[in-house]
Amino acid sequence: MLRWLIGGGREPQGLAEKSPLQTIGEEQTQNPYTELLVLKAHHDIVRFLVRLDEYRFASAGDDGIVVVWNAQTGEKLLELNGHTQKITALITFPSLEACEEKNQLILTASADRTVILWDCDTGRQVQKVSCFQSTVKCLIVLQRLDVWLSGGNDLCVWNQKLDLLCKTSHLSDTGISALIEIPKNCVVAAVGKELIIFQLVAPTEESLEWDILEIKRLLDHQDHILSLVNVNDVSFVTGSHVGEMIIWDILDWTVQACECNFWDPSPQLDTQQEIKLCQKPNDISIHHFTWDEENVFAAVGRGLYVYNLQMKRVIACQKSAHDSNVLHIAKLPNRKGRRSAVTCSHKNHVQYAPNRHVYTKPLRIGISGFFNMWGFGRVNKQASQPVKKQQENAPPCSLELIGDLIGHSSSVEMFLYFEDHGLVTCSADHLIILWKNGERESGLRSLKLFQKLEEDGDLYLAV
Repeated sequence: MLRWLIGGGREPQGLAEKSPLQTIGEEQTQNPYTELLVLKAHHDIVRFLVRLDEYRFASAGDDGIVVVWNAQTGEKLLELNGHTQKITALITFPSLEACEEKNQLILTASADRTVILWDCDTGRQVQKVSCFQSTVKCLIVLQRLDVWLSGGNDLCVWNQKLDLLCKTSHLSDTGISALIEIPKNCVVAAVGKELIIFQLVAPTEESLEWDILEIKRLLDHQDHILSLVNVNDVSFVTGSHVGEMIIWDILDWTVQACECNFWDPSPQLDTQQEIKLCQKPNDISIHHFTWDEENVFAAVGRGLYVYNLQMKRVIACQKSAHDSNVLHIAKLPNRKGRRSAVTCSHKNHVQYAPNRHVYTKPLRIGISGFFNMWGFGRVNKQASQPVKKQQENAPPCSLELIGDLIGHSSSVEMFLYFEDHGLVTCSADHLIILWKNGERESGLRSLKLFQKLEEDGDLYLAV
């Protein structure tokens, strides 16, 4: 199901304690996605989607297969077979300089302890690496240095030809769960509760070999780190299993801000004790982030929270956005002055919400499973009102449900957005669904019909 939210006014007093999950009904005038295409090719859970260009994407999952699709028509273009176990990571890869044809390449990692480089234009397996001692859980390309990194129980640095340049010693049995690039030829690796800063040392006249140095370990999290993303040029953010969100300085790696009050945006004492005593870990775990210029959107347990980077506090929240944990968030481009974010959860619904400056009752979402889009808007206030009073009435924004799309029969794992072709979702039900803008598709069909009639001489225009 796909659900839509628009930013509304502040939630009325007492509303939050009523039915935490509500449905929107059949009248969904704000919902443009009235058509869908069901794409079948996988035989197990589909966990990964990656955009290749303006009209193609690739999917992968537990069946070890990579499928390349046409996002406009839903046609299966290629099926890439090479892994023997489930795929654990999937990223796009820059074209090799040695190749005259600049084809679209992707890297896939698998539980079979291999990494394969694929040509998505021909379906050819370019190269395969099989020297790993553990499963590779994450991949990252550092284009500026012309290298790529793989993270598992150790960290390996590779060149574009898939030659191993250097590696760390065994880090932990937990392994690296996420990697991001930061300045000074450094990367941040999430390893259990720790963040480890590594620096890549390129060859010089004195040393012709690459090296990777451990610079610092950051031990501020109390539990395993589940999410790690770059926010902007000055910050990156992490989220943990017990609901801690920490914003870090990207240059000196110090803590800029920390938020643990996601179950209640108002300040509380003894935050960490409140989390452990009053909340189940799954209810507050932070699985994913997205962001814009001003805010971080956090998937916290079953809820969606908007954290303002300048104000350093939560400005909008929907505590019961789903009836199960939110797995993935993405931000959509602003449309008609609206901000939108999309979320999906362990079950089979989706939601969307552009923002408006209106006073409306915020709806909540609660049918089993979601793929969602959300938006938020600030409450209009008179200029004469004191700023302090505005801060006391947190949160100053709210979210409102405006639509549902029902399609998947199991959890939605991930999604992609194509401006011209709609939304793509993948699920544990082995299916991929391409959600289409019904009005746009109807117009395209009418245009094709008139063109066909004109070509056949059956269309006569009256003068």
